Amino acid sequence: MDSLVTTEWLAGELGANDLRVVDATYFAGFGDRDAAAEYEKAHIPGAVFMDLGEIADTSSDLPSMLPAPEKFASRMQSLGLGDGSRIVLYDNSPYHTAARAWFMLRTFGAHDVAILDGGFAKWQAEGRDVASGKEQLRHRHFTVWADDKGVRTKDQLKANIDSKAEQVVDARSAARFTGEEPDPRPATHAGHIPGSKNLPVGQLFNDDGTYKTGDALKAEFEGAGIDVAKPLVTTCGSGITASVLAFGAHLLGNEAAVYDGSWSEWGAASDTPKATGAA
Repeated sequence: MDSLVTTEWLAGELGANDLRVVDATYFAGFGDRDAAAEYEKAHIPGAVFMDLGEIADTSSDLPSMLPAPEKFASRMQSLGLGDGSRIVLYDNSPYHTAARAWFMLRTFGAHDVAILDGGFAKWQAEGRDVASGKEQLRHRHFTVWADDKGVRTKDQLKANIDSKAEQVVDARSAARFTGEEPDPRPATHAGHIPGSKNLPVGQLFNDDGTYKTGDALKAEFEGAGIDVAKPLVTTCGSGITASVLAFGAHLLGNEAAVYDGSWSEWGAASDTPKATGAA
């Protein structure tokens, strides 16, 4: 299964014994939309709902941090996602949150994971079947496992400022990156990690919400000053849209890491340098 699948492909695969479809819509605390309620109103037939707001380290003061491996495995089992499943993720969020679910699943040991290109909006626009209510799948075993090679910490990013071993690219808007716009989180500085580049996440998508691919996608990274042939770390406000950049890099053959704490950690910390202005 490719990492990015079409609506046509998914329509033809629905009902396969090993296929699991997951609605990973999340609004990251912004606005008044209710992802769970929207899922129950309409979703791709057979899809289960992954609550990204709850499948996180809820004991942390930081938003959206990765949960413990045991918690993640337990939640996946309860959703019917298990070892050997082919998992297709989609969302209906402006933050393209299926990529966060993709990053989490790969971090915790799932290998055959894809994102539905264009998400639920494209599925609906094509007049494809939808279901309502909740889907209940039989529990399946999901092995407790974690591989942190794709996760970066604040201390690692601090060391990287001097070593420059990895490129750092920020998914936030240009105004947030430069510091022209204040951070929406209390007691959080404006600006960016020194030495990082800026690639606003929306630039990875076509007008119809599908991902840019090939040369068009590569041009966006190169336009931000990123060489996709070299090591890369992505960041954003809270690790959500950083995962979108990581998925985009993955499509180009670069297994980028994600700074999980992102600016919500870095910008609020007293021991981190902050830069403002253009990259």
